[in-house]
Amino acid sequence: MPQTTSPQTVRSLYRRLLRELPTTPPTSPIPRSSAHRSTAHQKLSSPSLLQQQLRSTFSSPSTATNSNSKAQLQMAEQAIQYVQAQRMYATLIERYNPGMGMSEEERVRLTARKVGMDLPPEFSR
Repeated sequence: MPQTTSPQTVRSLYRRLLRELPTTPPTSPIPRSSAHRSTAHQKLSSPSLLQQQLRSTFSSPSTATNSNSKAQLQMAEQAIQYVQAQRMYATLIERYNPGMGMSEEERVRLTARKVGMDLPPEFSR
């Protein structure tokens, strides 16, 4: 962490935080395809409440002492690292548990297919 709290450092932290924020709140554990993700323009044209709060926090002139602003910048850096770790964790969970978002019937059908069996069609009245 640099010792100076230059405007470039603060701007860089702000941009890194914005990049790590989700574009839309996750509604299900099923991974979204890249076609359904929002672009950066959409993210900035309709900011969420959290994005608005971050902007007001970073754009307001700091009335605190220099050591307090350094502590706040260190907390922001830790928040960025935490969010990055959480994103990596979610990616790894999706990668190593591919059936997590499937229904029970679909999971059973695919498990049967792994061993070369087809399930019989279900009886319906």
